Amino acid sequence: MLRRLVFASVALAFAACSGAGDKPPLIPATATMVAAWEVPLDPTADATLGDSPLAKEIRRGYRIFVNTPAEAPALAPGRVSCTNCHLNAGQRERALPLVGVAGMFPEYRGRAARVITLSERIVGCFMRSENGVAARPTATTPEVVAVEAYLTWLARGYAVGQNPSWRNRNEIAKEHLIPVAKLDPAKGERLYAEQCVSCHGADGQGVVIGDKQAAPLWGENSWNDGAGVARTYTLAGYIRYAMPYLDPGSLTDEEAQQIAAFITSKPRPVFPDKDKDYPVPGSLPPDAVYYRK
Repeated sequence: MLRRLVFASVALAFAACSGAGDKPPLIPATATMVAAWEVPLDPTADATLGDSPLAKEIRRGYRIFVNTPAEAPALAPGRVSCTNCHLNAGQRERALPLVGVAGMFPEYRGRAARVITLSERIVGCFMRSENGVAARPTATTPEVVAVEAYLTWLARGYAVGQNPSWRNRNEIAKEHLIPVAKLDPAKGERLYAEQCVSCHGADGQGVVIGDKQAAPLWGENSWNDGAGVARTYTLAGYIRYAMPYLDPGSLTDEEAQQIAAFITSKPRPVFPDKDKDYPVPGSLPPDAVYYRK
């Protein structure tokens, strides 16, 4: 625990005095596949970091982030890397960017109905999005510490407690949400065949592109049913603004929701602690479809 706190405090102290400015160092949301492997802030290529214990953790966290199954196999038994959702190593606009986000924690989370720390958020991602339930990581698990160091490094120069302008911009407006019961997975499947197969394959398991592979969207190698993107509207918001990768932002609100309904109709690994989520009566979101099955 002391080791983790030292890394976090040193990185945040560095953040407070580095002055990153107002412009986000993000890959534009409209960029296509040509920018798929661009990383504006790459600690493995930043000689100014030096070779301190903190620098080594930041670089290790980055490596885990961009190739999770290889760098943290016990925590990612499938084929999902952090960067599969947080594109360009967490540095792409409207693809769940994480630049400047570390300073927002601790933060209240409705799913837990309490305030959680950044390390708890990372643990949750390993447990849910990477399906690392068998490993049961904690805040002091070395891989969690390393990813926390990388995300804190991405927050250098940004105000603590002030949401970056690019955060939470993957939501479809409430007035455009279609009731889950009225979404049609069959229509979503047709749209998926038109818009998504080139990267994710007809079987949803991801196509190899260069030395990378698109994320598996269902089945045993995908995220489990307790992940945030296992919620239909959450996934739809991501699809609406970050996909398809060859023409991001080209889908309509309805199309994104229909595709999400198809994907969330498919089987995936079970998160064993779903009964502990949304403990406040009436707080279960309407799009948490796997919680209602």
